[in-house]
Amino acid sequence: MKKILPKKETTFFVTELDREEDGRWIAEIPDIPGAMAYGATKAEALRRVYAIALRTLADTVEQGSIPSLVHHLLGHGMARR
Repeated sequence: MKKILPKKETTFFVTELDREEDGRWIAEIPDIPGAMAYGATKAEALRRVYAIALRTLADTVEQGSIPSLVHHLLGHGMARR
């Protein structure tokens, strides 16, 4: 059964949680390609998927694209070359 965490005012992305038949938890942030992670517990799966999401956003910035989310999180403009 897929469980979707409620979106709060300060939340920018929806996180989906599901429990596999073998007991592992899987967390996914559908709006960020590749942001999916397993964990032995719900908390572990969430920690892992959040870390992947942050790495993905950081890589996107390093490659020259600055998502509006990053602008919003930092509260100011980013330096450009």
